Amino acid sequence: MIMSVSLMVIAVVSYLLGGVNGAIIMSHLVYHEDIRQSGSNNPGFTNFKRVYGLNAAAWAVLLIDILKTAVPVFAAAVYMSFMYDMWQFGAQFAGLFCMLGHCFPAWYGFKGGKAFIAGFATIWFVDWRMTLIAMAIFFAVLFIGKYMSVASCTAALSCPIILFYLGTDNVWVEVLAIAAAALVIIRHYPNFVKLAHGTESKFSLSSKH
Repeated sequence: MIMSVSLMVIAVVSYLLGGVNGAIIMSHLVYHEDIRQSGSNNPGFTNFKRVYGLNAAAWAVLLIDILKTAVPVFAAAVYMSFMYDMWQFGAQFAGLFCMLGHCFPAWYGFKGGKAFIAGFATIWFVDWRMTLIAMAIFFAVLFIGKYMSVASCTAALSCPIILFYLGTDNVWVEVLAIAAAALVIIRHYPNFVKLAHGTESKFSLSSKH
């Protein structure tokens, strides 16, 4: 009973915090615009950078999206570790709900981003070894192809595979990791359509489009 209530609280808090969107906040605060009406209309770091450039506001977007995930994920991991010796499960469970909050935020009419940054912030607390390998895969794919969507989905797909070989403290950690990877990939479906049509934008750190 206590565990069920705990998980419910973790899920709700993680979802609500995950729904806080750095790109929407900074586009309103700094530019008095709505990022959802510019570029690809996606309220995420990549679209924000493409529209406004890689500046202090863009880094603020990244920081907000990392912190809104890292705080509840770390808190859940500590709590679940102390109560049930399930650190990885606590981190992955909270992280998945942060990702769901980012994708379908109650604060913004359930229309949000694609959850890659939230997923990236999560995996640091699940297994740092998995994170380093996934990061290497992400940057390699991004460097070769220049497509953020392809790099993001490739890295996301690699995580449950890497985690399977590294091992977890609970079989449900693997299940949740698969669900998180699937969420990222599904949310990038529009990008796959653009890739098929040859209209997907390449990512560049040096310029805005």
